[in-house]
Amino acid sequence: MEQQKKIETLVTPTLDTMGYELLRVKIQSQPQKTLQIMAERRDRRTMTVEDCATISRALSAILDVEDPIQGAYALEVSSPGIDRPLVRLGDFTRFAGHEAKLETSRTIGGRRRFRGRLAGLTEGGGVLITVEGETLEVPFAEMEKAKLILTDELITATLNEQEHEAG
Repeated sequence: MEQQKKIETLVTPTLDTMGYELLRVKIQSQPQKTLQIMAERRDRRTMTVEDCATISRALSAILDVEDPIQGAYALEVSSPGIDRPLVRLGDFTRFAGHEAKLETSRTIGGRRRFRGRLAGLTEGGGVLITVEGETLEVPFAEMEKAKLILTDELITATLNEQEHEAG
């Protein structure tokens, strides 16, 4: 985790300058060592292959100089996609009304996995999710994984957002 934080610190200023936001840094070691950088455009326009290539070239230069990972590894730059991971507090407000899956680091209300409709945030920063008609609060600090569920509604909202961008 410390290594991921170091990489976040290294790449965030460059991404910011280029007009992108860092969503996630993930290091995988199987089957080969891979550094995944997930980013999105600050203007919320759809990420293109060219965006990923541009980011990859810029970050490769920084990572080559700073060398934060021992040994050989592959750099993978990706966009979040429609059924994106939810990693920042603001994501839960931005995607309120959409279905999501949450997984916590400890048991909350008798469960660690929640699937339901996002209902925003509490004033204290807790994530609200409606599961089977009941709205539950999940502390953001306890969130281990969270992602949107691909639904027709999410696809329609994404397409409408893209049309709005183009218009």
